[in-house]
Amino acid sequence: MKELLDYILKNIVGENKYEIIEENEGDVIKLNIKVSDDIAGMVVGKGGKVIKAIRNLLRIKAILLKKKIILLVNS
Repeated sequence: MKELLDYILKNIVGENKYEIIEENEGDVIKLNIKVSDDIAGMVVGKGGKVIKAIRNLLRIKAILLKKKIILLVNS
């Protein structure tokens, strides 16, 4: 999961200006994205459209793995 999120963020942000923290708790995978304030807008997108799309992609992979996913953005 972390690899997929890293690939998506590299193509949105450009460089490694973020940190991804992954926590596995049984069937739940929790991912935290730590970014600076100026990059957070790029990750969230206008009206939250970009982060919704990222969550949908991760949810599809989680369903295939029979897991649940939680994605948080911290700035």
